[in-house]
Amino acid sequence: MLIGNSQAWTDSFISFDDRFLERIAVVWPECMSVLPAQPGEDDITINLVDRLAKDSIVRRLCHWVEYQYEPFGLAADGSKYSKGIIDIAVLFDWERERYLAYECKRLNIINSGSRSSLATVYVTQGMMRFMTEQYAEHLPVGCMLGYVLDGDISFAKGRLTRAITSHVPLALLDGPTSLNTIDTIKRFRTRHTRTAGSEIEIRHALLSRVSRKT
Repeated sequence: MLIGNSQAWTDSFISFDDRFLERIAVVWPECMSVLPAQPGEDDITINLVDRLAKDSIVRRLCHWVEYQYEPFGLAADGSKYSKGIIDIAVLFDWERERYLAYECKRLNIINSGSRSSLATVYVTQGMMRFMTEQYAEHLPVGCMLGYVLDGDISFAKGRLTRAITSHVPLALLDGPTSLNTIDTIKRFRTRHTRTAGSEIEIRHALLSRVSRKT
């Protein structure tokens, strides 16, 4: 839950996302260097969070970076329950309900020489969790990290654009709109009307398995 000016919190989340991605770009090559060519999503995320949690600049930017964070929901009888598991959550203080969520998905996996974009999974099992407020309940911003395992970011973004614009439940208001590239990380944003009627901005970052600009 946000207390105070909601636009101020939106601006704060967006500003943090920019700086956080700068640090992700720094630790990303080392993170991927210890993993196989087609690592699992959890393997990537665990190694990424481990490095971010040890990064001196990240430690100054926030209270904590949590792997597989469980936000609490409020039942009608006043009891709390788990709403699921977010891949990465950034906490800014001890307030559990105020966080910036990063849902992570692999893209462009190679299996037996064939490429699968996984763009539909990114939308239906990633973005839609923000739409239903399973993640980031009452919060104005959510983030997606796309791990592009074959390094073809142009292909990944094209398939994502098609999947996002064609999935009616996303209730797309605006976008996909490109954002400034951070190092090798290609970015864009989308804006949506959530199921409960509020709006949310989802910020997307595509990270190449191959350490080169695409």
